[in-house]
Amino acid sequence: MRRRRSVSTRPSSSAPAEQEGAQASPAFTGLVTRVISGLVYVGLFIGSILFGSISTAVFVALISVLSSHEFFQMIKRDGKVPNELLGNVAAFLFPIAALGESMYLSALIFLLILAVGLWYVYSPRTRIADVAATLMGPLYTGFMLSAIVLLRDAVPGFPGALLTVGVCASLWVSDSFAYLVGRAIGRHKMAPRISPNKTWEGFVGGIAGSIIVWLILFATGFYRLNIFFALGCGIAVAILGVFGDLIESRLKRGVGVKDSGNLIPGHGGMLDRCDSLIFGCITAELILVIGGVL
Repeated sequence: MRRRRSVSTRPSSSAPAEQEGAQASPAFTGLVTRVISGLVYVGLFIGSILFGSISTAVFVALISVLSSHEFFQMIKRDGKVPNELLGNVAAFLFPIAALGESMYLSALIFLLILAVGLWYVYSPRTRIADVAATLMGPLYTGFMLSAIVLLRDAVPGFPGALLTVGVCASLWVSDSFAYLVGRAIGRHKMAPRISPNKTWEGFVGGIAGSIIVWLILFATGFYRLNIFFALGCGIAVAILGVFGDLIESRLKRGVGVKDSGNLIPGHGGMLDRCDSLIFGCITAELILVIGGVL
Protein backbone atom coordinates (compact mmCIF):
# COMPACT_ATOMS: atom_id res chain seq x y z
CA MET A 1 0.00 0.00 0.00
CA ARG A 2 1.02 3.57 -0.68
CA ARG A 3 1.73 5.45 2.52
CA ARG A 4 -0.43 8.55 2.94
CA ARG A 5 1.58 11.64 3.67
CA SER A 6 0.71 13.51 6.80
CA VAL A 7 -0.42 17.07 6.20
CA SER A 8 0.45 19.59 8.84
CA THR A 9 -2.48 21.77 9.96
CA ARG A 10 -0.25 24.32 11.66
CA PRO A 11 -0.14 27.67 9.86
CA SER A 12 3.11 28.71 8.31
CA SER A 13 5.24 30.98 10.46
CA SER A 14 5.14 33.52 7.66
CA ALA A 15 1.32 33.69 7.64
CA PRO A 16 0.94 36.08 10.60
CA ALA A 17 3.57 38.35 9.10
CA GLU A 18 1.76 38.35 5.76
CA GLN A 19 -1.56 39.09 7.49
CA GLU A 20 0.00 41.92 9.47
CA GLY A 21 1.52 43.33 6.29
CA ALA A 22 -1.85 43.16 4.55
CA GLN A 23 -3.48 44.96 7.47
CA ALA A 24 -0.73 47.57 7.71
CA SER A 25 -0.70 48.34 4.02
CA PRO A 26 -4.10 50.14 3.84
CA ALA A 27 -3.25 52.17 6.94
CA PHE A 28 0.12 53.17 5.50
CA THR A 29 -1.46 53.98 2.14
CA GLY A 30 -4.07 56.10 3.91
CA LEU A 31 -1.37 57.98 5.80
CA VAL A 32 0.59 58.66 2.62
CA THR A 33 -2.57 59.86 0.85
CA ARG A 34 -3.40 62.14 3.78
CA VAL A 35 0.10 63.63 3.85
CA ILE A 36 0.28 64.20 0.08
CA SER A 37 -3.18 65.78 -0.18
CA GLY A 38 -2.44 67.94 2.87
CA LEU A 39 0.82 69.17 1.36
CA VAL A 40 -0.90 70.00 -1.94
CA TYR A 41 -3.60 71.96 -0.11
CA VAL A 42 -1.11 73.89 2.04
CA GLY A 43 1.19 74.46 -0.96
CA LEU A 44 -1.61 75.98 -3.04
CA PHE A 45 -2.74 78.05 -0.07
CA ILE A 46 0.70 79.47 0.69
CA GLY A 47 1.52 79.90 -3.00
CA SER A 48 -1.57 82.03 -3.59
CA ILE A 49 -0.68 84.22 -0.59
CA LEU A 50 2.92 84.71 -1.73
CA PHE A 51 1.82 85.59 -5.24
CA GLY A 52 -0.24 88.58 -4.11
CA SER A 53 -3.55 89.93 -2.86
CA ILE A 54 -5.55 89.12 -6.01
CA SER A 55 -4.44 85.47 -6.12
CA THR A 56 -5.18 85.23 -2.39
CA ALA A 57 -8.70 86.58 -2.95
CA VAL A 58 -9.35 84.15 -5.82
CA PHE A 59 -8.09 81.15 -3.85
CA VAL A 60 -10.04 82.09 -0.72
CA ALA A 61 -13.14 82.67 -2.87
CA LEU A 62 -12.79 79.12 -4.25
CA ILE A 63 -12.40 77.47 -0.85
CA SER A 64 -15.27 79.61 0.44
CA VAL A 65 -17.72 78.50 -2.22
CA LEU A 66 -16.66 74.86 -1.75
CA SER A 67 -17.15 75.18 2.02
CA SER A 68 -20.52 76.88 1.48
CA HIS A 69 -21.62 74.08 -0.85
CA GLU A 70 -20.68 71.46 1.75
CA PHE A 71 -22.49 73.43 4.45
CA PHE A 72 -25.67 73.46 2.37
CA GLN A 73 -25.41 69.74 1.66
CA MET A 74 -25.26 69.06 5.41
CA ILE A 75 -28.12 71.45 6.17
CA LYS A 76 -30.32 69.72 3.60
CA ARG A 77 -29.91 66.48 5.54
CA ASP A 78 -31.65 68.29 8.41
CA GLY A 79 -34.68 69.04 6.25
CA LYS A 80 -33.77 72.64 5.36
CA VAL A 81 -34.19 73.87 1.78
CA PRO A 82 -31.72 76.75 1.33
CA ASN A 83 -31.30 78.82 -1.79
CA GLU A 84 -27.92 77.40 -2.75
CA LEU A 85 -27.45 79.67 -5.74
CA LEU A 86 -27.75 82.89 -3.72
CA GLY A 87 -25.67 81.49 -0.88
CA ASN A 88 -22.83 80.11 -2.97
CA VAL A 89 -22.57 83.23 -5.15
CA ALA A 90 -22.33 85.40 -2.03
CA ALA A 91 -19.75 83.05 -0.48
CA PHE A 92 -17.58 83.43 -3.58
CA LEU A 93 -17.97 87.21 -3.75
CA PHE A 94 -17.17 88.03 -0.11
CA PRO A 95 -13.39 87.41 -0.42
CA ILE A 96 -13.33 89.30 -3.73
CA ALA A 97 -15.13 92.25 -2.11
CA ALA A 98 -12.50 92.26 0.66
CA LEU A 99 -9.97 93.56 -1.89
CA GLY A 100 -11.70 96.94 -1.94
CA GLU A 101 -13.02 99.31 0.69
CA SER A 102 -14.84 97.94 3.71
CA MET A 103 -17.99 99.48 2.21
CA TYR A 104 -17.98 96.74 -0.43
CA LEU A 105 -18.31 94.03 2.20
CA SER A 106 -21.14 95.97 3.87
CA ALA A 107 -22.86 96.45 0.52
CA LEU A 108 -22.58 92.75 -0.25
CA ILE A 109 -24.14 91.82 3.10
CA PHE A 110 -26.99 94.24 2.34
CA LEU A 111 -27.54 92.76 -1.14
CA LEU A 112 -27.46 89.21 0.22
CA ILE A 113 -30.09 89.94 2.86
CA LEU A 114 -32.21 91.83 0.33
CA ALA A 115 -32.02 89.04 -2.24
CA VAL A 116 -32.85 86.35 0.32
CA GLY A 117 -35.69 88.50 1.67
CA LEU A 118 -37.21 88.90 -1.79
CA TRP A 119 -36.84 85.18 -2.38
CA TYR A 120 -38.76 84.59 0.85
CA VAL A 121 -41.50 87.03 -0.19
CA TYR A 122 -42.03 85.52 -3.63
CA SER A 123 -41.62 81.87 -2.64
CA PRO A 124 -44.66 80.93 -0.52
CA ARG A 125 -43.36 77.47 0.36
CA THR A 126 -40.10 78.83 1.76
CA ARG A 127 -39.83 78.68 5.55
CA ILE A 128 -37.97 81.06 7.83
CA ALA A 129 -35.58 78.18 8.66
CA ASP A 130 -34.66 78.00 4.97
CA VAL A 131 -33.96 81.74 4.99
CA ALA A 132 -31.75 81.44 8.07
CA ALA A 133 -29.81 78.54 6.53
CA THR A 134 -29.32 80.46 3.29
CA LEU A 135 -27.91 83.47 5.13
CA MET A 136 -25.68 81.47 7.45
CA GLY A 137 -23.96 79.54 4.65
CA PRO A 138 -22.10 82.45 3.00
CA LEU A 139 -21.67 84.45 6.21
CA TYR A 140 -20.16 81.45 8.02
CA THR A 141 -17.80 80.68 5.14
CA GLY A 142 -17.10 83.49 2.66
CA PHE A 143 -17.55 86.47 4.96
CA MET A 144 -15.50 85.00 7.80
CA LEU A 145 -12.73 83.70 5.52
CA SER A 146 -12.49 87.10 3.79
CA ALA A 147 -10.37 88.11 6.82
CA ILE A 148 -7.50 86.23 5.14
CA VAL A 149 -7.75 88.62 2.19
CA LEU A 150 -7.96 91.64 4.50
CA LEU A 151 -4.77 90.48 6.24
CA ARG A 152 -2.92 90.00 2.95
CA ASP A 153 -4.09 93.34 1.56
CA ALA A 154 -3.27 95.32 4.72
CA VAL A 155 0.53 95.01 4.48
CA PRO A 156 2.20 95.21 1.04
CA GLY A 157 4.96 92.97 -0.20
CA PHE A 158 6.66 90.06 1.52
CA PRO A 159 5.87 91.21 5.11
CA GLY A 160 2.15 91.04 4.28
CA ALA A 161 2.51 87.57 2.79
CA LEU A 162 4.52 86.40 5.81
CA LEU A 163 1.97 87.79 8.25
CA THR A 164 -0.92 86.11 6.45
CA VAL A 165 0.90 82.78 6.18
CA GLY A 166 1.91 83.13 9.83
CA VAL A 167 -1.66 83.62 11.00
CA CYS A 168 -2.84 80.57 9.06
CA ALA A 169 0.23 78.57 10.14
CA SER A 170 -0.45 79.38 13.80
CA LEU A 171 -3.79 77.60 13.42
CA TRP A 172 -2.34 74.67 11.47
CA VAL A 173 0.48 74.23 14.00
CA SER A 174 -2.02 74.60 16.84
CA ASP A 175 -4.12 71.77 15.38
CA SER A 176 -1.03 69.56 15.01
CA PHE A 177 0.25 70.25 18.54
CA ALA A 178 -3.23 69.64 19.99
CA TYR A 179 -3.42 66.29 18.19
CA LEU A 180 0.07 65.15 19.24
CA VAL A 181 -0.23 66.25 22.86
CA GLY A 182 -3.74 64.86 23.11
CA ARG A 183 -2.63 61.46 21.86
CA ALA A 184 0.41 61.41 24.13
CA ILE A 185 -0.99 62.58 27.46
CA GLY A 186 -4.63 63.54 26.86
CA ARG A 187 -6.89 62.29 29.66
CA HIS A 188 -9.56 64.91 30.31
CA LYS A 189 -12.19 65.20 27.59
CA MET A 190 -13.02 68.72 26.46
CA ALA A 191 -16.37 68.17 24.72
CA PRO A 192 -17.04 64.41 24.71
CA ARG A 193 -20.50 64.61 23.16
CA ILE A 194 -19.40 66.83 20.28
CA SER A 195 -15.75 65.96 19.66
CA PRO A 196 -14.72 62.88 21.71
CA ASN A 197 -11.04 63.05 20.75
CA LYS A 198 -10.45 66.58 22.03
CA THR A 199 -8.80 66.87 25.43
CA TRP A 200 -7.87 69.77 27.68
CA GLU A 201 -4.24 68.65 27.53
CA GLY A 202 -4.36 68.85 23.74
CA PHE A 203 -6.03 72.26 24.03
CA VAL A 204 -3.07 73.58 26.06
CA GLY A 205 -0.64 72.01 23.59
CA GLY A 206 -2.46 73.72 20.73
CA ILE A 207 -2.12 77.11 22.43
CA ALA A 208 1.61 76.49 22.86
CA GLY A 209 1.96 75.70 19.14
CA SER A 210 0.17 78.90 18.16
CA ILE A 211 2.31 80.98 20.51
CA ILE A 212 5.50 79.62 18.91
CA VAL A 213 4.42 80.86 15.47
CA TRP A 214 3.41 84.28 16.81
CA LEU A 215 6.77 84.64 18.59
CA ILE A 216 8.46 83.94 15.25
CA LEU A 217 6.40 86.73 13.68
CA PHE A 218 7.48 89.02 16.53
CA ALA A 219 11.12 88.05 16.06
CA THR A 220 11.11 89.10 12.40
CA GLY A 221 10.78 92.75 13.43
CA PHE A 222 8.51 93.46 10.44
CA TYR A 223 5.49 94.42 12.52
CA ARG A 224 4.63 96.71 15.41
CA LEU A 225 4.35 93.77 17.77
CA ASN A 226 5.70 93.58 21.28
CA ILE A 227 6.25 90.22 22.91
CA PHE A 228 3.22 90.45 25.20
CA PHE A 229 0.92 91.40 22.33
CA ALA A 230 2.29 88.48 20.31
CA LEU A 231 1.63 86.12 23.22
CA GLY A 232 -1.92 87.42 23.52
CA CYS A 233 -2.51 86.96 19.79
CA GLY A 234 -1.22 83.41 19.92
CA ILE A 235 -3.53 82.51 22.79
CA ALA A 236 -6.62 84.24 21.39
CA VAL A 237 -6.22 82.85 17.87
CA ALA A 238 -5.71 79.29 19.14
CA ILE A 239 -8.76 79.46 21.42
CA LEU A 240 -11.03 80.80 18.66
CA GLY A 241 -9.63 78.20 16.28
CA VAL A 242 -10.75 75.48 18.68
CA PHE A 243 -14.18 77.12 18.94
CA GLY A 244 -14.41 77.04 15.15
CA ASP A 245 -13.54 73.35 15.15
CA LEU A 246 -16.16 72.61 17.81
CA ILE A 247 -18.85 74.58 15.98
CA GLU A 248 -18.29 72.60 12.80
CA SER A 249 -18.21 69.35 14.78
CA ARG A 250 -21.58 70.29 16.30
CA LEU A 251 -22.97 70.93 12.81
CA LYS A 252 -21.78 67.53 11.59
CA ARG A 253 -23.04 65.69 14.65
CA GLY A 254 -26.39 67.44 14.34
CA VAL A 255 -26.95 66.02 10.85
CA GLY A 256 -25.20 62.70 11.45
CA VAL A 257 -22.14 62.92 9.22
CA LYS A 258 -18.48 62.25 10.00
CA ASP A 259 -17.02 64.68 7.45
CA SER A 260 -18.45 67.66 5.61
CA GLY A 261 -17.43 66.04 2.31
CA ASN A 262 -14.76 63.93 0.62
CA LEU A 263 -13.05 66.51 -1.57
CA ILE A 264 -9.60 66.18 0.02
CA PRO A 265 -8.46 62.53 0.29
CA GLY A 266 -7.72 61.58 3.89
CA HIS A 267 -8.98 64.90 5.25
CA GLY A 268 -12.67 65.01 4.40
CA GLY A 269 -14.24 68.12 2.94
CA MET A 270 -13.03 71.67 2.43
CA LEU A 271 -15.07 72.85 5.39
CA ASP A 272 -13.23 70.31 7.57
CA ARG A 273 -9.95 71.96 6.54
CA CYS A 274 -11.21 75.51 7.10
CA ASP A 275 -13.13 75.14 10.36
CA SER A 276 -10.41 76.61 12.58
CA LEU A 277 -9.43 79.26 9.99
CA ILE A 278 -13.01 80.55 9.88
CA PHE A 279 -12.86 81.92 13.42
CA GLY A 280 -9.11 82.09 13.98
CA CYS A 281 -8.20 84.34 11.04
CA ILE A 282 -10.89 86.93 11.65
CA THR A 283 -9.89 86.99 15.33
CA ALA A 284 -6.29 87.76 14.32
CA GLU A 285 -7.38 90.45 11.86
CA LEU A 286 -9.61 92.19 14.42
CA ILE A 287 -6.96 92.09 17.16
CA LEU A 288 -4.26 93.43 14.84
CA VAL A 289 -6.51 96.27 13.66
CA ILE A 290 -7.68 97.18 17.17
CA GLY A 291 -4.11 96.95 18.46
CA GLY A 292 -2.84 99.35 15.78
CA VAL A 293 -0.62 96.78 14.07
CA LEU A 294 -2.55 97.02 10.78
